[in-house]
Amino acid sequence: MDNRALYRLMTWLSPSYPVGAFAYSHAIEWAVEVGWVNDEPSLQRWIEDLVCHGDVWSDCILFCQTYDRADDLPALAGLNDLALALASSEERYLETTAQGTAFLKITGDAWTWPGDGALRDTLGTAVAYPLAVAAAAAGHGVAKEVALQAYLHGFVANLISAGIRLIPLGQTAGQRLLAALEGSLDDVRRKALAATIDDLGGVALRSDIAAMQHETQYTRLFRT
Repeated sequence: MDNRALYRLMTWLSPSYPVGAFAYSHAIEWAVEVGWVNDEPSLQRWIEDLVCHGDVWSDCILFCQTYDRADDLPALAGLNDLALALASSEERYLETTAQGTAFLKITGDAWTWPGDGALRDTLGTAVAYPLAVAAAAAGHGVAKEVALQAYLHGFVANLISAGIRLIPLGQTAGQRLLAALEGSLDDVRRKALAATIDDLGGVALRSDIAAMQHETQYTRLFRT
């Protein structure tokens, strides 16, 4: 992967990329509200379960499948439909489609690549976030392994940022969490690269319940 591709990847997965990622807690807000997450160790366990056993694991598989089929528009449409069907609640659907659709539009407008117009026409106005990032990475020749690692890091960093604001914790705790999760993220990345579509699925049920409960949470800082 050349330096220009790396530059693009760093830009797309930066917290400043305007997809609104800062507005989503992935239901951590509810988990903090009811005391399921209340300190640094519990936040680490919560995020680690999401990555290893929950919908983040499935997102990684969808990411890889999208990258491998980046030139097959009918296949990508089917994968996007599957990704949206896997959303376990209204808020999970909102979170992935709001970010995914914004990512594909912004990236296509600012960092165009051959076929991105046809891709946007095919996927329409509800695009799952992992598919959007994977399609752009493939279109720009960013190595799949590196792109998946950056996607995972960006997603987890956003969850940590939400957690340290909600509990609250300090910025140093956030960095300790990133360091502690490094091994798990790399393990999930390696497994996802070798996985098939039949490996989709997760068992992070408390996170799914939290997402449903957050829809009616009385006071909220985050959209999910």
